[in-house]
Amino acid sequence: MFRTADGEDAPEPEPEETGRGLFARLRDNLSRSRRAMAQQLAGVMFDPADTEVWERLEEALLLSDCGVPATVTVIERLEADADAGRLTTADELSARLQQIIAELMTPSDDPRIDITAHPAVLLVTGVNGTGKTTSIGKIAWHLREAGRTCVIGAADTFRAAAGEQLETWAQRAGADFVSSQSGGDPAAVAFDAVAAAESRDRDVVIVDTAGRLHTQGHLMDELRKIHRVIAGRIDGAPHEVLLTIDATTGQNGLQQARLFAEAVEVTGIVLTKLDGTAKGGIALAIAHELGIPVKLIGIGEGIEDLRPFDPADFARALFAGGE
Repeated sequence: MFRTADGEDAPEPEPEETGRGLFARLRDNLSRSRRAMAQQLAGVMFDPADTEVWERLEEALLLSDCGVPATVTVIERLEADADAGRLTTADELSARLQQIIAELMTPSDDPRIDITAHPAVLLVTGVNGTGKTTSIGKIAWHLREAGRTCVIGAADTFRAAAGEQLETWAQRAGADFVSSQSGGDPAAVAFDAVAAAESRDRDVVIVDTAGRLHTQGHLMDELRKIHRVIAGRIDGAPHEVLLTIDATTGQNGLQQARLFAEAVEVTGIVLTKLDGTAKGGIALAIAHELGIPVKLIGIGEGIEDLRPFDPADFARALFAGGE
């Protein structure tokens, strides 16, 4: 999950699986997406020469919110393999489909969260209701389990309840907490959080920001200001800008990612609420169209249930269910 200064993975906590593996839980999370695709393809016998096969598969990918560019790329590669005689059975089609999807979602850079700096600064943003605060608490918990100390800065100064909720998460994760009075300057809170981490010799700073719609220009300007203030305090910071996306929003999530990335350089996506959507293909659309890697996904509501994103497992769970 984390890239450390020595280049090695920080140790991961052992999740309580209660007899079920991580892949099984991911498969369960994606069951609605998988069923929707299966219904679209129901009754279709695979014949590489049958145009209906490719049309139905294209429709299934689009309905799963894989996006038009990614869908076109997938179908073109599959048709090329079929023309070359490499796809003759439904099993071969399924295996190749999963392989292509995984390849398209695999980032060219290191997919782990960068905590090589001391302190490393993570800026977390997103639309209200996407699970931003909860994700911050879970990241902080993982950091503690990996032996890292953490400061959480509550730069969402608009909602008093947001600060209270975040403070509760900080206590659960054993992290320091920095906030201000309601209505304070969010950039000042971010500055103070970074300063606190420096003075206390903490390893990581996580800065929360107010939930905002990507269409709210003044709030996007504020986000840019927070980014500038952090960069002014520590050269190269923030080292990660994580955007939480609610998977149930489908293509709207893609638009959110596009506009947030225009405001600040988003380095990774935290994809939440996979268990409530039939639009799990949005992970592919974001990775393929925007080049932003999905770094973390939620597989449950427990504090340990934020896990690193594995493209191969995701593709297998989405398109074949591990069968």
